Amino acid sequence: MKEQELIKGAIKQNRSAQTALYRKYKSGWFMICLRYNRNRFDAEDCLQTALMSIFSNLTQFDSEKGAFKHWSDRIVVNTCLRFLQRQDRFQYSDTMEDYLPVLPEQVPEGQPITTEYLLSMVQKLPTGYRSIFNLYVLEGYSHQEIAQIMSISVGTSKSQLAKAKRMLRKQLEAELKAAS
Repeated sequence: MKEQELIKGAIKQNRSAQTALYRKYKSGWFMICLRYNRNRFDAEDCLQTALMSIFSNLTQFDSEKGAFKHWSDRIVVNTCLRFLQRQDRFQYSDTMEDYLPVLPEQVPEGQPITTEYLLSMVQKLPTGYRSIFNLYVLEGYSHQEIAQIMSISVGTSKSQLAKAKRMLRKQLEAELKAAS
C-alpha cells in the first residue's frame, strides 16, 4: 500500500493501515525521542504521546505542503520539547562549568565510534544544550526558529549550541586520548 493510501486508511480508523504507518516510521520517531530524552522510559512516554497526536491529527496533514515524514517528525520533536518543558528541565547557562563534566563510557580500544555511542554522548548533554543541538544540527531548524520554539533569544540559542559542540568535542578528545 502506498503512503497516501495508508494515511487515508488510518484516518478511516483502518487498523491495518494504522499499523503499517506506525511500523514504517516507529524507528525514526523513537530515535528522535531518544535524542531529546536521557532515558528510554521518558523517550517511550514521549513517543506514546506523539503517536496519539499524530493519529488524532491525521486529517490536518496536507501532502501538498510537505512529506508525511517531516510533518510527523515535527510533531514528535514538539512533543519532546513540551515534555521537557513540563518537567522544567530546560536549563541555560553562561558557563559550561555550571555542569559536572560529562564523561562517556570507555570505548574498547580499536573499536569504531558508533552512531549509538554518539547518541549516548548527546543524551548526556545538559537538557538545554541537548535540545538546541538536536533542533539545529539534527532537525535543521534555524536559530530564529529555535528561539521562537523555546521562547529564548537568538543569542542564547547560538551560545548554547556552541557550548554543546564544545562539550561534545571535549568528550571525544578525552575518549581519543583514553583509547591511545
